[in-house]
Amino acid sequence: MEIDAWLWWLIGAAVLGIALVVTAMPELGMLAVGAIAAAAVTGVFGGGAVAQVVVFAVISTAGIAVVRPIANRHRASRPQLATGVDALKGRQAVVLERVDASGGRIKLAGEVWSARALDTDRAYEVGQEVDVVDIEGATAIVM
Repeated sequence: MEIDAWLWWLIGAAVLGIALVVTAMPELGMLAVGAIAAAAVTGVFGGGAVAQVVVFAVISTAGIAVVRPIANRHRASRPQLATGVDALKGRQAVVLERVDASGGRIKLAGEVWSARALDTDRAYEVGQEVDVVDIEGATAIVM
């Protein structure tokens, strides 16, 4: 029993699809799409070997040419999620106890923090809003 060419293309597409899942390389997905297109040319249109290879090459190359730049942009532009103390930098806080170069207390993100003024000549009074510019240990540096 001889296996039809379109079935070989589908087997190849399945192998490439499995490799895509294992390696997460989008190029393999485009090769799988090219193999499916070659199977369609064979099964539906009865194309010969040359037509199958040409369709596979054109579809795969076009897919890679289109998808690779999109995938690279997507990887490069992922927003960085700030967590921990990094998420607190840039936020506003309310002064609970006078804050100057030697210390004080603020309410930041619903919690009471020790704080110190960034500018040693400045002091912030109770109720004033300040911006957190940095966190050093358990002390917020404000301005």
